[in-house]
Amino acid sequence: MHEGKIILAQLMDFFPKREFRSCVNRYHGDKCIKRFSCWSQFLAMAFAQLTYLESLRDIETCLNSLGTKLYHAGIGTKVARNTLAHANEIRSWKIYADFAHVLIQRARTLYRHDQFSLQLQETFYALDATIIDLCLALFPWAHFRKKKGAVKLHTLLDLKGNIPSFLHITRGNVHEVNVLDDLIFEAGAFYIMDRGYLDFERLYQPHQAQAFFVVRAKKNFQYRRVYSRPVDKTTGLRCDQIIRLTGPLPSKLYPEQLRLVKFYDREHDLRLSIVTNNFTLPALTIAQLYHARWQIELFFKWIKLHLRIKAFYGTSENAVKTQICIAVSVYVLVAIVKKELRSELSLYTILQILSVTLFEKDSISQLLTGSQTLIHIPNPANQLSLFEI
Repeated sequence: MHEGKIILAQLMDFFPKREFRSCVNRYHGDKCIKRFSCWSQFLAMAFAQLTYLESLRDIETCLNSLGTKLYHAGIGTKVARNTLAHANEIRSWKIYADFAHVLIQRARTLYRHDQFSLQLQETFYALDATIIDLCLALFPWAHFRKKKGAVKLHTLLDLKGNIPSFLHITRGNVHEVNVLDDLIFEAGAFYIMDRGYLDFERLYQPHQAQAFFVVRAKKNFQYRRVYSRPVDKTTGLRCDQIIRLTGPLPSKLYPEQLRLVKFYDREHDLRLSIVTNNFTLPALTIAQLYHARWQIELFFKWIKLHLRIKAFYGTSENAVKTQICIAVSVYVLVAIVKKELRSELSLYTILQILSVTLFEKDSISQLLTGSQTLIHIPNPANQLSLFEI
């Protein structure tokens, strides 16, 4: 039976609060803090993401207008924009990055049995980075080009559920291929990448870890054919070859054989050369796997459209990274809620509903599914003050 909690309180019941405390304690986030805790900071920033607020002043005005509902939401105290700005400035963004990864692991567990579009049992990841433009005058630390600032959000997307399994935020002038040094490769998993990641020294790492990569080749790609396999050219395939690298340095950095699949995409009039270290899947499946990489482009487009990661509430590096990590946490939370409640609604629709009902006393289960019966929500709170950490 619904207990009369506001929607925001019910939504936050899906958060593993013990793990959040662990993340805070790991970086001493609440040390010497008396009133505005890291949890209150997180709630205020998550509220801003869910309601599409434009500035710190908007956050202050909207939250403080709620009166006693603010207490029941778990924030417990009025929010001053200077206090929130100071918290974003000095409290380590790594608290929220670690918590985002806690949520990611939970979401991946929920979505692990979802079917991949190609009906394969292996784990498939798409790796890419997106640029978030910044004004260099306001963000002088975010070096990208001579007169332009930016940060890069490097993401490894689990294609079962489109859940980001790895996040790394760097300045804009860091090349995306460097993130391969930070990944721990899973044996048997597939890593699908664009040609910006074609670095044979680094690609030898997943090969040694018994993982597979599928990466688009560059135009100056040098190799010699060892032998060719027959292909059905009516499917768009042009060749399926076993090759060896011929460049003096690449042949030393990657001494093993590779597989080259060439494919013509009639719909976009595009010729693709795809390199992989997998020799067992059909050539057409390899081409289809590379096409599935487009899901990460859609993910980047979605979060830029529906979350606040293009305009920022603070100008320091810590504030920017804090906001991005909390935004990703909100995305993953919505994915968790969708799965836990078995909602048929899209993530976008759920966000829209939540944005106008956060402080209503309705059942979140009925709101998102139309069901009269609530399913069990982990870690239910027994007190009216729900989120004291």
